[in-house]
Amino acid sequence: MKRWHGMWFLCVVAVLGLVMAPAIGQASNPIKVGFVYIMSGPFATYGQFAKQGAEMAVEEINAAGGIMGRPVEAIFEDSTGKPDVAVRVIRRLVYQEGVACVIGLDSSGVANTVVPLMPELKTPLIVTHAATPDVTGNLCNRYTFRISVSLDQNVKAAALVASETKAKVWTTVGPDYAFGHQSWEYFQKYLKALRPDVSFMPSDQTAFAPIKTTDFSAYITKIMQAKPEGVLISLWGGNLIDFVRQASEMGFFKGNWEVLMTLGGATEVLYALGDKMPEGLWVGTRYWFLANDTPQNVAFRDNYKKRYGQFPSYNAHGAYAALYALKAAAEKAKSVDKEAIIEALEGLTLELPVGTVTLRPGDHQALTNATWGKTASDPNYPLRILKPIRIFPAQTVTPPLEETGCRMK
Repeated sequence: MKRWHGMWFLCVVAVLGLVMAPAIGQASNPIKVGFVYIMSGPFATYGQFAKQGAEMAVEEINAAGGIMGRPVEAIFEDSTGKPDVAVRVIRRLVYQEGVACVIGLDSSGVANTVVPLMPELKTPLIVTHAATPDVTGNLCNRYTFRISVSLDQNVKAAALVASETKAKVWTTVGPDYAFGHQSWEYFQKYLKALRPDVSFMPSDQTAFAPIKTTDFSAYITKIMQAKPEGVLISLWGGNLIDFVRQASEMGFFKGNWEVLMTLGGATEVLYALGDKMPEGLWVGTRYWFLANDTPQNVAFRDNYKKRYGQFPSYNAHGAYAALYALKAAAEKAKSVDKEAIIEALEGLTLELPVGTVTLRPGDHQALTNATWGKTASDPNYPLRILKPIRIFPAQTVTPPLEETGCRMK
C-alpha cells in the first residue's frame, strides 16, 4: 500500500512539473526591447547618449524587480541614419530576437520609412527623437507612438519666441531633407498667424545644406548677404556644431539679426562647443536637465551625472522615458502581449523627469511641455546653460487632433 502511495506522489509531482515548467520558464525569461539609434558617424553622440539613458533605465527597472517579475534585456542596433539599414535591423529585432517593443529613431527621414512598416510587424514602436509631424500625422498608425516633443510642437514654441522680437523679415538655415524643410514650413505658418506683419525671404535667400556637409561657409555667406532680421536654424548634431564654429569665425553671430536654433539646446552640441557656443541665443530642446526640480528629474539628472560624468541630453531622456512608458503599459495591461501593450499605451499618463506626459489616444503624440532658453555661461557648469528658461505647456504648442492629418486605423 505504501508503495502505491509513493508512486502516486511521484506521478503528481511529475505532472505538476510538466504543467508549471513553461510558466516558470516564461516568468524568468527576459523581456527583450530593441533600441535603434545612430551609433556611428558624425551623429553617433546622439546614439551614445540614448544608449546610456536606456542602460540606466534597464538597470533601475531590473533592480526593482523588472517588469512583472521578468528582467529587461536591451538590444542595441545602429541605424547609421539610413532608412534601409533601419528597416533591416528592426526586422531582425522583431523576427529573430522576438522583442516586445522597438524604441528609438533619430532621423525624420528614417522615421518616415519605418513607421509605415510597423503594422506589418505588429510590434509597438516608441519614437524618442525623430520629430517629423508625419509620424503622428498622415503616417500615424496603431503601432506607433512618440514620447518626445514633435517638430510642430517645438516650432510653435519657436514662433512664440520669435513673435516677441523686433525681427520682421526671416530666413532659415536647415538640413536639406524633411526635417529642415518642415521646420521652415511650420515656422512660417505659426509665426504669420501670431504676427501678420512679418515676412519670409524667398527660397533663393534660404539655405538648406545636405546632411553630409562639413563646410558651411557658402551657406553662411548666402544668409549674411541676404541681410535678414531673423534667422531660424534647424541644423542639428555634427552639422550644427560645424555651423556654429564656422559662423563664429565669419562674424555671423555679430550680425544685426535675431538667431533661433530649434535644437541648439541639445547637451551633445553644448558639450562639444563648450565656450565656443555664443551667449544670448534662443535655443530649443526636448528636455533640459535644469528645467524643474521634481523628484523624478533630480534623481534622473543626479544619477546620470554620477554614472556617466555628464548631464543628460534629451536623447538620453527619450530612451529612458520610453522604457518606463513600456513598463507602465505592461503593468497596466498586466501583460506583455503586444496588442495589450498598445491598448495600454493609448492615453497613458506618467510622471517623467521632463514632467507629466500623456500619450494622446487619437494620434499617439506625447502631450508634453516644450522648452526654450537663452544660452548663458555659468561657472558651475562646463557647458552653456539656458537662462532664462521658457516652458511652453503642451496645450499651448500642440496642434488640435483634427489638424494633424492622423486617421488612426
